[in-house]
Amino acid sequence: MTTASPSQVRQNYHQDSEAAINLQINLELYASYVYLIMSYYFDRDDVVLKNFAKYFLHQSHEEREHAERLMKLQNQRGGRIFLQDIKKPDR
Repeated sequence: MTTASPSQVRQNYHQDSEAAINLQINLELYASYVYLIMSYYFDRDDVVLKNFAKYFLHQSHEEREHAERLMKLQNQRGGRIFLQDIKKPDR
């Protein structure tokens, strides 16, 4: 197995910035996951609050888009993306 070599395009991109962006990516994905769970909770046949379900599904997509934009930025700056496990949300 080979180790990741440093990017050839990395310029003036501090490791702390890269780590902070990675943390934010993981937080955005976690928020997307929580909103997605909430959306499907409100869409259950014993709850049936369709507008809440739609709202939280939209929020989930929005948070995922934020994460995708940050991942694109990380690649453009020559950083590496490190995704962590997404923990199960608290009830």
